[in-house]
Amino acid sequence: MEPLSPDGCTSPAPARLRTAAALPDDGACIAEARHLAAEFLSGARAGHGLRVSSRAEEVTQLVVSELVTNARKYAPGPVLLELRITEDTVEVVVEDSDPVLPVPGRADPERVGSHGLEIVRAVSQDFVVRRERAGKRVSARVALRDEDIAPHPHLHRHSA
Repeated sequence: MEPLSPDGCTSPAPARLRTAAALPDDGACIAEARHLAAEFLSGARAGHGLRVSSRAEEVTQLVVSELVTNARKYAPGPVLLELRITEDTVEVVVEDSDPVLPVPGRADPERVGSHGLEIVRAVSQDFVVRRERAGKRVSARVALRDEDIAPHPHLHRHSA
Protein backbone atom coordinates (compact mmCIF):
# COMPACT_ATOMS: atom_id res chain seq x y z
CA MET A 1 0.00 0.00 0.00
CA GLU A 2 1.28 3.47 -0.82
CA PRO A 3 1.09 5.54 2.39
CA LEU A 4 1.69 9.02 1.00
CA SER A 5 0.89 10.99 -2.10
CA PRO A 6 3.67 11.98 -4.52
CA ASP A 7 4.26 15.23 -2.58
CA GLY A 8 5.12 13.08 0.47
CA CYS A 9 2.90 15.10 2.78
CA THR A 10 -0.74 14.18 2.31
CA SER A 11 -2.81 11.05 2.18
CA PRO A 12 -3.24 9.79 -1.34
CA ALA A 13 -6.49 9.89 -3.22
CA PRO A 14 -8.30 6.58 -2.79
CA ALA A 15 -7.38 5.60 -6.38
CA ARG A 16 -3.73 5.45 -5.24
CA LEU A 17 -4.32 2.82 -2.56
CA ARG A 18 -3.17 -0.51 -3.90
CA THR A 19 -1.30 -3.65 -3.05
CA ALA A 20 -0.22 -6.61 -5.14
CA ALA A 21 1.34 -10.01 -4.60
CA ALA A 22 2.58 -12.95 -6.61
CA LEU A 23 1.03 -15.93 -4.85
CA PRO A 24 2.91 -19.19 -4.39
CA ASP A 25 1.98 -22.28 -6.37
CA ASP A 26 0.48 -24.17 -3.42
CA GLY A 27 -2.74 -24.57 -1.46
CA ALA A 28 -1.71 -22.00 1.14
CA CYS A 29 -1.95 -19.20 -1.41
CA ILE A 30 -5.73 -18.96 -1.02
CA ALA A 31 -5.50 -18.27 2.71
CA GLU A 32 -2.58 -15.89 2.07
CA ALA A 33 -4.68 -13.99 -0.51
CA ARG A 34 -7.63 -13.66 1.90
CA HIS A 35 -5.29 -12.42 4.62
CA LEU A 36 -3.76 -9.86 2.24
CA ALA A 37 -7.25 -8.57 1.37
CA ALA A 38 -8.23 -8.23 5.04
CA GLU A 39 -4.98 -6.41 5.88
CA PHE A 40 -5.35 -4.10 2.89
CA LEU A 41 -8.88 -3.03 3.81
CA SER A 42 -8.01 -2.73 7.48
CA GLY A 43 -5.10 -0.47 6.52
CA ALA A 44 -7.35 1.62 4.28
CA ARG A 45 -9.75 2.07 7.19
CA ALA A 46 -7.19 2.72 9.93
CA GLY A 47 -4.40 4.42 8.00
CA HIS A 48 -6.40 6.49 5.53
CA GLY A 49 -9.73 7.02 7.26
CA LEU A 50 -11.76 5.35 4.52
CA ARG A 51 -15.15 3.98 5.42
CA VAL A 52 -15.08 0.25 4.73
CA SER A 53 -18.09 -1.75 5.90
CA SER A 54 -17.77 -5.15 7.51
CA ARG A 55 -19.78 -6.51 4.59
CA ALA A 56 -17.26 -5.08 2.13
CA GLU A 57 -14.39 -6.73 3.98
CA GLU A 58 -16.17 -10.11 4.06
CA VAL A 59 -17.32 -9.93 0.43
CA THR A 60 -13.86 -8.86 -0.76
CA GLN A 61 -12.31 -11.85 1.00
CA LEU A 62 -14.93 -14.12 -0.59
CA VAL A 63 -14.25 -12.71 -4.06
CA VAL A 64 -10.49 -13.04 -3.58
CA SER A 65 -10.92 -16.62 -2.39
CA GLU A 66 -13.10 -17.65 -5.33
CA LEU A 67 -10.97 -15.98 -8.00
CA VAL A 68 -7.65 -17.26 -6.61
CA THR A 69 -9.14 -20.75 -6.19
CA ASN A 70 -10.17 -20.79 -9.85
CA ALA A 71 -6.77 -19.55 -10.98
CA ARG A 72 -4.99 -22.21 -8.89
CA LYS A 73 -7.34 -24.91 -10.14
CA TYR A 74 -7.13 -24.17 -13.87
CA ALA A 75 -3.85 -22.37 -14.56
CA PRO A 76 -0.29 -23.59 -14.10
CA GLY A 77 2.29 -21.20 -12.71
CA PRO A 78 2.04 -18.10 -10.57
CA VAL A 79 -1.11 -16.19 -9.76
CA LEU A 80 -0.94 -12.43 -9.42
CA LEU A 81 -3.36 -10.67 -7.09
CA GLU A 82 -3.87 -6.92 -7.07
CA LEU A 83 -6.20 -4.94 -4.84
CA ARG A 84 -6.87 -1.26 -5.36
CA ILE A 85 -9.34 1.23 -4.06
CA THR A 86 -10.94 3.42 -6.68
CA GLU A 87 -13.46 5.96 -5.39
CA ASP A 88 -16.10 3.92 -3.57
CA THR A 89 -15.04 0.37 -4.48
CA VAL A 90 -12.21 -2.08 -3.98
CA GLU A 91 -11.16 -3.74 -7.21
CA VAL A 92 -9.90 -7.31 -7.01
CA VAL A 93 -7.73 -8.35 -9.97
CA VAL A 94 -6.40 -11.87 -10.48
CA GLU A 95 -4.09 -12.73 -13.35
CA ASP A 96 -3.00 -16.21 -14.34
CA SER A 97 -1.30 -18.00 -17.24
CA ASP A 98 -4.32 -19.83 -18.71
CA PRO A 99 -5.70 -18.02 -21.79
CA VAL A 100 -9.06 -19.84 -21.58
CA LEU A 101 -11.68 -17.41 -20.34
CA PRO A 102 -13.92 -18.72 -17.56
CA VAL A 103 -17.63 -18.92 -18.21
CA PRO A 104 -20.05 -18.84 -15.28
CA GLY A 105 -22.35 -21.84 -15.34
CA ARG A 106 -26.09 -21.57 -15.59
CA ALA A 107 -27.90 -21.55 -12.30
CA ASP A 108 -28.52 -25.17 -11.34
CA PRO A 109 -29.59 -25.97 -7.78
CA GLU A 110 -28.80 -29.65 -8.39
CA ARG A 111 -25.15 -28.97 -9.25
CA VAL A 112 -22.68 -29.53 -6.45
CA GLY A 113 -19.74 -27.12 -6.59
CA SER A 114 -18.55 -24.95 -9.48
CA HIS A 115 -20.58 -21.93 -8.35
CA GLY A 116 -17.59 -19.62 -7.74
CA LEU A 117 -18.06 -17.27 -10.66
CA GLU A 118 -21.82 -17.15 -10.10
CA ILE A 119 -21.15 -16.06 -6.53
CA VAL A 120 -18.57 -13.46 -7.58
CA ARG A 121 -20.92 -11.99 -10.17
CA ALA A 122 -23.79 -11.87 -7.67
CA VAL A 123 -21.86 -9.98 -4.97
CA SER A 124 -19.82 -7.67 -7.21
CA GLN A 125 -20.66 -4.27 -8.65
CA ASP A 126 -18.78 -5.19 -11.81
CA PHE A 127 -17.15 -8.34 -13.21
CA VAL A 128 -14.78 -8.34 -16.19
CA VAL A 129 -12.73 -11.10 -17.80
CA ARG A 130 -10.24 -10.43 -20.56
CA ARG A 131 -7.49 -12.29 -22.32
CA GLU A 132 -4.00 -10.91 -21.84
CA ARG A 133 -0.80 -11.44 -23.79
CA ALA A 134 0.07 -14.38 -21.53
CA GLY A 135 -3.08 -15.70 -19.89
CA LYS A 136 -6.08 -13.81 -18.58
CA ARG A 137 -7.15 -11.13 -16.14
CA VAL A 138 -10.30 -11.42 -14.04
CA SER A 139 -11.51 -8.42 -12.08
CA ALA A 140 -14.42 -7.67 -9.81
CA ARG A 141 -15.37 -4.51 -7.93
CA VAL A 142 -16.95 -4.54 -4.46
CA ALA A 143 -18.67 -1.51 -2.88
CA LEU A 144 -16.79 -0.24 0.19
CA ARG A 145 -19.93 1.01 1.92
CA ASP A 146 -23.28 -0.74 2.13
CA GLU A 147 -25.15 2.37 0.94
CA ASP A 148 -23.10 2.35 -2.30
CA ILE A 149 -24.25 -1.09 -3.40
CA ALA A 150 -25.77 -0.70 -6.84
CA PRO A 151 -28.36 -3.11 -8.22
CA HIS A 152 -26.64 -6.00 -9.96
CA PRO A 153 -26.63 -5.28 -13.72
CA HIS A 154 -27.35 -8.92 -14.64
CA LEU A 155 -30.48 -8.97 -12.50
CA HIS A 156 -32.17 -6.02 -14.26
CA ARG A 157 -32.24 -6.80 -17.94
CA HIS A 158 -34.64 -4.90 -20.12
CA SER A 159 -36.16 -6.57 -23.15
CA ALA A 160 -36.18 -4.63 -26.38
